[in-house]
Amino acid sequence: MSLRPKFPFYLSSQDFGPETMPRSTRFSLNLLLSFSATLFFAGCEPAAPTVADNSVSTSDTAGSGKKMPVAAEATSTETPVSTTANTELQGRVEIDGSSTVFPISEATASEFYKKFPNVTVNVGVSGTGGGFKRFTKGETDVSDASRPIKGEEFDAANESGVSFVELPVAYDGLTIVVHKDNDWVDHLTVDEIKTIFNADTAAKSWSEVRDGWPNKPIQIFAPGTDSGTFDYFMEVVAGKKGSLRADMSTSEDDNVLVTGVSGSPSAIGFFGVAYYEENKDKLKAVPVINPETGDAVSPESSTIESGEYAPFSRPLFIYINAKSLSRPEVKRFATFYIQNAPKMAEKTGYVALPADIYKMGLKNVRSRKTGTHYVNADGEKREGPVTEVFQATNLNTGK
Repeated sequence: MSLRPKFPFYLSSQDFGPETMPRSTRFSLNLLLSFSATLFFAGCEPAAPTVADNSVSTSDTAGSGKKMPVAAEATSTETPVSTTANTELQGRVEIDGSSTVFPISEATASEFYKKFPNVTVNVGVSGTGGGFKRFTKGETDVSDASRPIKGEEFDAANESGVSFVELPVAYDGLTIVVHKDNDWVDHLTVDEIKTIFNADTAAKSWSEVRDGWPNKPIQIFAPGTDSGTFDYFMEVVAGKKGSLRADMSTSEDDNVLVTGVSGSPSAIGFFGVAYYEENKDKLKAVPVINPETGDAVSPESSTIESGEYAPFSRPLFIYINAKSLSRPEVKRFATFYIQNAPKMAEKTGYVALPADIYKMGLKNVRSRKTGTHYVNADGEKREGPVTEVFQATNLNTGK
């Protein structure tokens, strides 16, 4: 598995020096050879690539009464769909946000390109917070997020007239890593993690963390402050009123963090599990002591899905601009994304969500059910397992 896109337009940290590395990493999936095709219906939606379509009247069409094809769930009796590339659908889909979700969106865009080569999909990486800043202004169609939208971001979207469909797409295990040759860190407790990362403790050497560990300086590589991974880690480790140490080397690009930790024998860092899986030949994942059971648990598919890898298991999201869904290429991409999310999650090193979550997400896309399940009516964050929070009764439309 490689997290780097296989298209020539992708530029990564390996293509730039540290001072010239762009904040936003993009790749474009562009058709290089055009096919002659007669468009029978301007703007109509093509056949779904994986399941049959049902044409139904929807209220999405501004009262036009136009029939909009929508994807139905796969059944054992559905008619097989041709895998031939569809060149009638054209347009552009703009995505930005989380570097953690990027591998899933990149893999999905690559597969979508094979089906719909006349649709350009641009995927940016400006971090969850940076992605939401653009998304809430209506600048992007899709926002990748490694945490749910915050109350203030939800308010900003409402003020800008941006409504959205919220879609959980995978489980991730925020993974703490050290150099491959580190032979003293066998596991970490949450308190030891706090000793290393919190601003009020900020251990300078490993000997300050646990008796018997070497007097070697700790070098820290962490996601940037616009990252949802940074937000999630800080909330778990420092709490709502605390802060993380200021002397960390940070980057919104997780590949830069991988390079930092793998090149520094006494370093430590954290990012999504997919980046560890991609680089496990030169990094070591640190088991974390589950605060409730006292067991040292490694970030693996089974422990992330079960919640045993606590407190660092979390869901990942995409947010779809509801207005953008009126464009056939965006609606088709959103449908394709949620239908293929289980496969893409596992392909890129993450963990698929329960089938009911994807089923509800697909229905929400088709009906354009907008709002967030993670901010309550009082503007406060709603917490809990995704299977409990992502329920229709928790939906806050902001109206």
